[in-house]
Amino acid sequence: MVGYVARRLLATIPVLLGLSILTFATLHLLPGDPVLVMLGDGSGPPERIAVLRRQLGLDDSLARQYVRFLGGALQGDLGRSIRSNRPVLEEIRQQAPSTLQLTLAGLGLATVLGVPLGLLAGWRPRSWLDRAGMVVSLWGVSMPSFWLGMLLIFVFTLWLGWLPATGQGGPERLILPAATLGIQAMAVIALVTRAKTAEVLAEPYIAAARAKGVPPHRLLFRHALKNALVPLVTIVGLQFGGLLGGSVIVESVFARQGMGRLAVDAILNRDIPVIQGVVLVAATTYVLVNLVVDVLCGAVDPRILGE
Repeated sequence: MVGYVARRLLATIPVLLGLSILTFATLHLLPGDPVLVMLGDGSGPPERIAVLRRQLGLDDSLARQYVRFLGGALQGDLGRSIRSNRPVLEEIRQQAPSTLQLTLAGLGLATVLGVPLGLLAGWRPRSWLDRAGMVVSLWGVSMPSFWLGMLLIFVFTLWLGWLPATGQGGPERLILPAATLGIQAMAVIALVTRAKTAEVLAEPYIAAARAKGVPPHRLLFRHALKNALVPLVTIVGLQFGGLLGGSVIVESVFARQGMGRLAVDAILNRDIPVIQGVVLVAATTYVLVNLVVDVLCGAVDPRILGE
């Protein structure tokens, strides 16, 4: 197990290095002079342009700029915001808990609803339960999150008056954003669980177990769910990254604070250091979550450790 984890850790190093290069390249892929782009109107006082170029280190060669960027990132220094002049990492640290709370709530909702739905659909393939579950799943996959969010606001806030729609606060303000974020992931989890459950229950050893009188609930939970754990853990980990990215839209729809709103505001204000910092932190988090998923899959199925 230790060797498996060590190999996975080593495999993440070139991935993280590639992410740092792509994030750094954001500044230099912009058409024209990045400083003039950040100033907004394409021009500015020469003094202001000189200050920005010196602040961003654009007078140095690309190699020197990248080495400085990488060294600062390794030490937790992602530069300073052009708009607020605060450290980028401080702004991210202030907004990250809200995004993490929303992402985990959406993922928890998706897992709690998606796994039972997929198990029941896979238990009775081509039944009315299977068809109903697949209709719900396909609806969830096809529904854009911004449209679903507005629909939930209309129904549960404007029409029924049960839940608040916007802002931070108690758990009641988290329900609608988490539902908006989690329904699409729930649909994907249900589809994967359904496919794996139906595949396992079609195996000959399941037919033999049924002939011996093994109770249905043992077949479903001890055999079908156990064999579905590896793909299920994998898809849940992948959905975490998707939900982390989807929080940009959901936080905007529900006027919540978070890294998504921070990124949107940085884009609107052409605050490139903040954009770079948010992208790097989000991508690094996604890579580390996938590393945890690989380790969990190895713990669930020891055969993976021998690969």
